[in-house]
Formats: sequence, structure tokens, C-alpha cells
Amino acid sequence: MEYLEFRAMNSDIVLAAEGEPESIARGFDQVQSLITSLEARFTRFSDTSELARLNRANGEWFHASDELFDVVLQAYEYVDETGGLFDPSVLDALESAGYDRSIDDIRVHGAMRMPALTRPRIFGSGAVQLDPDTRAIRLPRRLRLDLGGIAKGWIAERAARELAACSGACAVSAGGDMFMVGWPAGETAWRVALEDPRDPDQTLAILRMGPGAVATSSIMKRRWQQGKRVRHHLIDPRSGAPAETDWLSVTVVAPHATTAEVFAKALLIAGSREAERVAAWRNDLAFIAVDRVGQLLGSDNAKELLDVAAIEYA
Repeated sequence: MEYLEFRAMNSDIVLAAEGEPESIARGFDQVQSLITSLEARFTRFSDTSELARLNRANGEWFHASDELFDVVLQAYEYVDETGGLFDPSVLDALESAGYDRSIDDIRVHGAMRMPALTRPRIFGSGAVQLDPDTRAIRLPRRLRLDLGGIAKGWIAERAARELAACSGACAVSAGGDMFMVGWPAGETAWRVALEDPRDPDQTLAILRMGPGAVATSSIMKRRWQQGKRVRHHLIDPRSGAPAETDWLSVTVVAPHATTAEVFAKALLIAGSREAERVAAWRNDLAFIAVDRVGQLLGSDNAKELLDVAAIEYA
């Protein structure tokens, strides 16, 4: 297996592929360029990105690229599927919580904004108009989108499928999102480490899984101090504030990276009291949660994915 590591989307990106070295090297170059170009299109941290231009449309129709339209369309389908636990219209809430610059910048310089005095407004799925024929999007006035997580998953899967053109077995890992194509030579599964959210140097379990996606959402990684409060990036659309949950992380295995990414967030927000109801909306995923003492919990079908766990699965 050949590897390439680089930084993009405020995440560590790892490309892995089997095959002829020269072909893999060309594939790595092409996929790295693809990820860089798609990041530039979807980021909210650049005034020149396509997403930023959509957010400035201020109630007017915006003619989007095929890629942006597809991500926004999927995002609002997931708003309905998750009963609003996932909602991309949380940008105002993120900025109010202090996440107004890239997490790399915040880690160096700290969060500058103080908490908002009023609850940020979250829009429902019916507020956004989408025209598939013209690839046009119309956001209500004052609605701005953050596509960070779902776009990262979408890019990881797109990149892996591009890499598959020169490799029978390949994977793209983008932070907490990973998409795998084919099977490694001589193996019956991909082995994916389940990180301890309390200590990223420790592994709680090994997942054995086939081609498809795995995504982890955590309240422990993208954290910062805002005034006297510790904040994180996972916004609960019901409150417009960082989610209060009894879980530290949720990992979801699903056929597609956007599904895994969205439901990892929705289940983490839902926590132990609502997770079973939320997971019941999809029969094509499995999930594993880590609670505040490091205990593993999750769906019954996730147990068959576990190889060696450092602690007992509840």
C-alpha cells in the first residue's frame, strides 16, 4: 500500500492505494489537486469561494456549479431525514460561538468573539429553494450555510472514486471521514482504528469493514476557549448553541460518506436518550458511541464490526 499525507480542509488528509507505483503517484497528484480545488469551492473561510458567493446572494437566485448544487441538495435531504438534528444553516450560530475563522487559526490566536446575547436563528429545510433543472439555489435573506462536515465527506468519497481509476484498492481519509474502495490484497477487510476521544493517541477498538464509508464526529477535537467558556463546533439546531450531549464521539459506518458524516453528527447531538430513534431512520448504517468514561455503546449491528476492543462493548 502506497501513502500520501498532506493538510487540507483543516484536517490531516491521507491517501492510500495499491498498484503500480508510477500510476499511483500520478493518481495521488491528481487527487490532491482535486481536493484542493474542491476545498477552495466549499470553504466558508474565503470571501472568494463559491459558497461565500452563495451566502452573499441575499435572497436572489444563485446559479451553482454541479458540485455545490449536489452538496446543498443532499444537505437539505438530510435535514428532513434527521428531523432537523442536522442543519447546514448554522453558520450564524457557529460564529456566535467563536468559530468565525479556521480551527487552525483559532488554535494559534484564540477565539475573538464573545457569546451572542440573542439566540442565533436556525432556518428549516423548507426555507431553501432548489431548482435541479437550472442548478439554481435561493437562500432566504440572512440565511448563510456552513457545509464543512458534509462537504468534507462528499470530497473524501469523490476523491476515493477518482483514485480508484488507478487502484483496485484505495482509501481517502479526511480528518474524521474515510471512504474505501475495493479490498486490500490478501485481506478480508479494511482495519480502521476507533480513536479514544479523551486521548487521540489511544485506540479503543479496531473496526473490520468492507468498502464504503466511516465517519466520526466528536465534541473533543474542535474546541476553544471563548471568554470563560469552553466551546465546540457541534451546533444543536434546536438551541443554536454547542450541543449538550452525554457522548464524546459517535462513529458511523454507512454506504456513503455524506450519510456517515451527517448521522455521526445527528446521533452525537441526540445522545443516549434519542439515538435509537434517530438511527431507526436508516437501516443501512451502524454506529458506535463513546461516553464520558470511555465506554462503547451503539447499534446491535456494530458489534460484528469490532475486532479487538480495549474495553467492553455495552
